[in-house]
Amino acid sequence: MTARNMTTMSGFLLMGFSDNHELQILQALLFLLTYLLGSAGNFIIITITTLDPQLQSPMYYFLKQLSTLDLSSLSVTVPQYVASSLARSGYISYGQCMLQIFFFTGLAWSEMATLTVMSYDRYVAICLPLHYEVIMSPRKCTWAVAAVWLSGGISGTLFTASTLSIRFCGDKIIHQFFCDIPQLLKLSCSNDYFGVLEVSTFMSVMAFACFVGIAFSYGQIFSTVLRMPSAEGRSKVFSTCLPHLFVVSFFLSTGICAYLKPTSDSPTALDLMLSIFYTLLPPTLNPVIYSLRNESLKRALKKLLLSEEFIRKKCLFYF
Repeated sequence: MTARNMTTMSGFLLMGFSDNHELQILQALLFLLTYLLGSAGNFIIITITTLDPQLQSPMYYFLKQLSTLDLSSLSVTVPQYVASSLARSGYISYGQCMLQIFFFTGLAWSEMATLTVMSYDRYVAICLPLHYEVIMSPRKCTWAVAAVWLSGGISGTLFTASTLSIRFCGDKIIHQFFCDIPQLLKLSCSNDYFGVLEVSTFMSVMAFACFVGIAFSYGQIFSTVLRMPSAEGRSKVFSTCLPHLFVVSFFLSTGICAYLKPTSDSPTALDLMLSIFYTLLPPTLNPVIYSLRNESLKRALKKLLLSEEFIRKKCLFYF
């Protein structure tokens, strides 16, 4: 499908970051490899935190929710782009685009909310250990996760409803690998995108409130840790908290830069890097970051791989 045909079509043309079809194919294959690696890593974490009875604490319960969000987020954007690129099309219908906006913005907010809840869980575990079982009871954890998913649905609905009010005209070419809102705003015929800006402002305020909560939690955590007499205890706390803090900082900084940066008429290398940083890398790297510094996860993974049932199924596969 050519760019000339896009003026009369209701959908959009995802160009990625190059007009060259060979480069688009290469980019699609790299994205496919990243998707497979990220999906496998998140699926492993979901599996071991579900099956291992020693990983049933609130920390691993929330980690399983984070992996579920990451797996879903990858599946919303990457497969559609890979399929359309390999088919030499790049076309995405209007309905598919709106669905991508709903799920991507909803899942992104849910991830932010989950990271906030995870920081509070670490704060209670380290600063209020005697009250941990009462404050982070299974019922309260379930309600927290339900609130996370509900707030994500509200966020996705607000962004989608405001985007539906925009009228698009001209060549509906998106220099991105998915329907990203900043890129869509450039295709607006008039100033009917103020609804999207209002929603973005509101969600930015909410994200800042989450950041303040996370900063407070980690400020209290590090203050408590530095007073610990045991070096081993400090090391254990840092091994669980530092990866979480890295994930939060990386996710927030790249997302904010991408959405606050003025969009240019032509794609730049910075646009490509930022979009990859806040869409592909966090959900792909989260399993690696959490598992490499978490001895309990590594032991659970080894136990799963060396279990008799796993070995039996592997032998049946080969024979």
